[in-house]
Amino acid sequence: MSASSPSAELSVLSPGLLTTVQDLGRYGYGHLGVSASGAADALSLRAGNLLVGNAENAPALEMTLLGGAFEFSANTTVALTGSDFDGGAPWWSAFEVKAGEALRLGPTRSGARCYLCVRGGISVPMLLGSASTHLLTGMGGFEGRALRKGDVLAIGGDTAGPPRRGALRFQIRRDVLRVTDGPQRDWFAQGLDGLVYKVGEESDRMGLRLQGPKIDCARELVTEGVSLGAIQVPRGGEPIILFVEHQTTGGYPKIANVISADLPAVGQLRPRDEVRFERVSLDEAWRLLREQEESLI
Repeated sequence: MSASSPSAELSVLSPGLLTTVQDLGRYGYGHLGVSASGAADALSLRAGNLLVGNAENAPALEMTLLGGAFEFSANTTVALTGSDFDGGAPWWSAFEVKAGEALRLGPTRSGARCYLCVRGGISVPMLLGSASTHLLTGMGGFEGRALRKGDVLAIGGDTAGPPRRGALRFQIRRDVLRVTDGPQRDWFAQGLDGLVYKVGEESDRMGLRLQGPKIDCARELVTEGVSLGAIQVPRGGEPIILFVEHQTTGGYPKIANVISADLPAVGQLRPRDEVRFERVSLDEAWRLLREQEESLI
């Protein structure tokens, strides 16, 4: 890996709706109440970094529902991955932005989030081993917050190789989420298999509230640790998918868990999207994850 001091900057002309600095998250601090955070669609961030020749974990910009406008102080190789968007920039391939040129991105179209990966990565202080922004606690990323107009971010100098030629694209299906049984599955008379829900408007990086068939559970749960992708069922009976900024403990029974290969799809779900659950075995979940990982090579 090569390294040099930052030599270029990215200026925020317009921040979009919610744009933050994210990498793959900070792990190992759940016992302190700190969830991993990181990219909501980690697959797209990893692919974007590979396209520009970065390490997969390099910090990038995550834009939600509406892209921003950014100006670069020097010629810069970038890639846009995740949801497509309104705008004329290439998608899922590396390209160069000239010094002084503005990159303008409109609303996302096929999904919720788009990633702007910059060769060299976004240079922000590391906190607990990660550059990711944790909005709930206001830590990490750029001053612990979403970007604002007038912010100037340094571009780093760490790269892992040359930019990748050609396109690299993944089709992330959002209408089906595959799940394995949760630790309290046998507390419920029925599972989620085949049920269809709509993503609620109040969903965010902490969790996705689902609207649809209510599931009854007569038993109470003592608070215990929870994991990314766990599906809790509160007293109202409508499930909640715990996501990248989830609380680290919870007192609602967990009926299922979204498999790792489908977590990127959760990150691309938009309010009012409909999703159907499909139960799979642990062996199938591992097979799907291996297949996804092999597609990045």
